[in-house]
Amino acid sequence: MFGFSFVKILFTIAVMVIVWQVFKRLHKRKYSIKDRMGKVKRKDQVSDDQSQVEDMVKCPDCGAYVPEGSNHTCT
Repeated sequence: MFGFSFVKILFTIAVMVIVWQVFKRLHKRKYSIKDRMGKVKRKDQVSDDQSQVEDMVKCPDCGAYVPEGSNHTCT
């Protein structure tokens, strides 16, 4: 009943290799997603550094919000 046969040993090795490969691919996928997210974050940080925030003021004539100090003409 508990005898070791060549087929049982091969089956056990095959299952171990399949499980190992699945975990290896999941691990690789996890870190590749983290790398891509890191690249996206770095791009966002660069664009955030380059962009400028301006204060908006309400136009007394039309009520639209425009950047402070801009040449806004109501139409």
